Amino acid sequence: MELHQWWRHIIVFLVNTWIPSCFAQTTPPARSSPMPTPQTADNLDTLKFRLSGFPRKHNEGRIEVFYKGEWGTICDDDFSLANAHVLCRQLGFVSATGWTHSAKYGKGAGKIWLDNVQCSGSETSVSVCKSRGWGNSDCTHDEDAGVICKDERLPGFVDSNIIEVQVDENRVEEVRLRPVVTMATKRMPVTEGVVEVKNKDGWAQICDIGWTPKNSRVVCGMMGFPHEKKVNKNFYKHLRKRSAEPKAKVKATRQESKIKAITKTSSKPKRGKSAAAKRLYAERQKNFFLVHSVACLGTEVHLAACPLEFNYGNATESCPGGMPAVVSCVPGPLYTQSPTMKKKLKMPPTTRLKGGAKYGEGRVEVLKGSEWGTVCDDRWNLVSASVVCREMGFGSAKEALTGASMGKGLGPIHMNEVQCTGNERSLWSCRYKNITAEDCKHTEDASVRCNVPYMGYEKTVRLSGGRSPYEGRVEVRVGQRWGSVCSEGWSTKEAMVLCRQLGLGFSMHAITETWYWDSSNVTDMVMSGVKCTGDEMSISQCQHHRTVNCQKAAARFAAGVICSETASDLVLNAQLVQQTTYIEDRPLHMLYCAAEEDCLSKSAASANWPYGHRRLLRFSSQIHNIGRADFRPKAGRHSWVWHACHGHYHSMDIFTHYDLMSANGTKVAEGHKASFCLEDTDCDEGVSKRYECANFGEQGITVGCWDLYRHDIDCQWIDITDVKPGNYILQVVINPNYEVSESDFTNNAMKCNCKYDGHRIWVHNCHIGDSFSEEAEKKFEKYPGQLNNQIS
Repeated sequence: MELHQWWRHIIVFLVNTWIPSCFAQTTPPARSSPMPTPQTADNLDTLKFRLSGFPRKHNEGRIEVFYKGEWGTICDDDFSLANAHVLCRQLGFVSATGWTHSAKYGKGAGKIWLDNVQCSGSETSVSVCKSRGWGNSDCTHDEDAGVICKDERLPGFVDSNIIEVQVDENRVEEVRLRPVVTMATKRMPVTEGVVEVKNKDGWAQICDIGWTPKNSRVVCGMMGFPHEKKVNKNFYKHLRKRSAEPKAKVKATRQESKIKAITKTSSKPKRGKSAAAKRLYAERQKNFFLVHSVACLGTEVHLAACPLEFNYGNATESCPGGMPAVVSCVPGPLYTQSPTMKKKLKMPPTTRLKGGAKYGEGRVEVLKGSEWGTVCDDRWNLVSASVVCREMGFGSAKEALTGASMGKGLGPIHMNEVQCTGNERSLWSCRYKNITAEDCKHTEDASVRCNVPYMGYEKTVRLSGGRSPYEGRVEVRVGQRWGSVCSEGWSTKEAMVLCRQLGLGFSMHAITETWYWDSSNVTDMVMSGVKCTGDEMSISQCQHHRTVNCQKAAARFAAGVICSETASDLVLNAQLVQQTTYIEDRPLHMLYCAAEEDCLSKSAASANWPYGHRRLLRFSSQIHNIGRADFRPKAGRHSWVWHACHGHYHSMDIFTHYDLMSANGTKVAEGHKASFCLEDTDCDEGVSKRYECANFGEQGITVGCWDLYRHDIDCQWIDITDVKPGNYILQVVINPNYEVSESDFTNNAMKCNCKYDGHRIWVHNCHIGDSFSEEAEKKFEKYPGQLNNQIS
């Protein structure tokens, strides 16, 4: 019975396998054979996706997949829009708008991981779509597929509008300058030294035979320096010889003694003194020459992009008559030690970076005439980005960013489709197109991240006790011990410097009480009286007490921070202020609520209430958040104050200052929004409102939205009852006390010229504080023009 059952199983198995295969062979196999089947990666967590190629924008390119430790491409056979939908979602975009074939973005390298991919479009991963299987392909890289994604991110995905250098990891990934002179090793940044490349066995040298200044330019760019300079090779040759000879002689003498002793006891011939000394000298000077025959054009952003020849033989003998390549770089103004050189190297301010968390990154803005404007990201790439970086005194570009990833600018867009060769001294020397209204919007502003010199500042501070790497109690290196910082006077500016120094972005909160964090390893206070301007690279560069002087020295009062990679950025609509300014004589009996909120000048207290009136300079304020994070009040809801007169909660003590000043800067009248009711009045297309004051709702301003305070609401004015006729400056400052972190505080002030004749007001030339050149700003008071003369 058991034997019978066994034969029965055998027959069923043969029928199920042999008969279908016979039928399958009646039709000749197509090129897409074997039949596509669903494929699942061994471990989906190891799958990564990226867009590559050139030219491209951040939301399009050759699709590349990282699988089993290697980047590869996808063949265009059977490719479809449904495939592109799945891949775009895996890249963090909402969907695809198209796809490309025949290596439109250039041929990839390495494996072709997938072929004959057939997705329905609803799959969560391309790994579950039908295909030939991982690594099974009959394609060449001439058939690499590309995708064009809709430029809208999925919620929760970090913005990835980045075009970065992508090099073959098997060639040269990391490069360094190793200083040879002992004194140079203690100085930062390292500007001169032996060029070394990292490989699996450690660090190796490059043979200097045929080495050119163009090669040096590329290396200096990678190290964060704008220019290279000539190296004194004779000095290095002499240094090598001098450092080797004494030790070689000592070792040779010892070896000679050993040889003599052995000669007495052995009849075998031994090597003489010269041979021993030569061998010992070779051991002392052993170099591993991995690379030779480097031929850079000078415009590359990475050494791996240059033609290189690798030596896989006897690498220590592969540079006859030569020595390790040595490079010397010229640091930019920020990093040079010499004050004279700083002045000499300072570039004319025709380009600037805005909105970045670190030095050497930000939205690209250029000066045209006397007005700053942005650059459109059409055809934006690493070569053009590198021209900006070098012009700013940094190295080559590490990343070129598109899609306003460093926040949207305001004002004009000066350039479009910039095409640089890489040798230009200024972005204005590159080919570009002028902007028309249809070409670009500020959602397409271009940005950069530049290579900057390594300074080691992050090693001199640390955060402790926090619940994540982005928060904690501040500790610094003073002498040989770590210690905490006194929180007296600790504010957003100091916290901003600290977060930037650690490479953690912006400060979201400056903490003055840290009792709620882990205090098991609390250190003594070693620094107090810290006061920063906000531009310092390190907290040690800020002013501070020579000896610790802290009124509240308990551990709970140590300074702390909560850092964030993104921040808000508030900007006032200057043109709306200019268009809506007028004078109103308002009866006192209508100003009781305003007086309660201290929105009138001091003389109002002695007025004959409720008779008479106050003369008010009125205007509308439209405050935009153009940053990368929502603007939220510093205080939590539990501490908001209810104002019954106006019927809303006040979430900030001071949100805006309104000042009328004389030409020399003396304040003649002021007003302020004691605590704005922060909410989204309206938003850009595609952005939803998130904050509303009504019914004790959440307060704030969403990225891409604005809060409008019309000219006809209470406290939206300056009381000018006591102001005499004359020429004045109207100034509005948002977030004047830096209570809430922003990526850029320089655009928080707006100024206008005013002429008041005692009855009417003329306002002209309203502009954001950093929208004009320094020369134009100096001439600010002399601008002519009259736009309105309203009085109610």
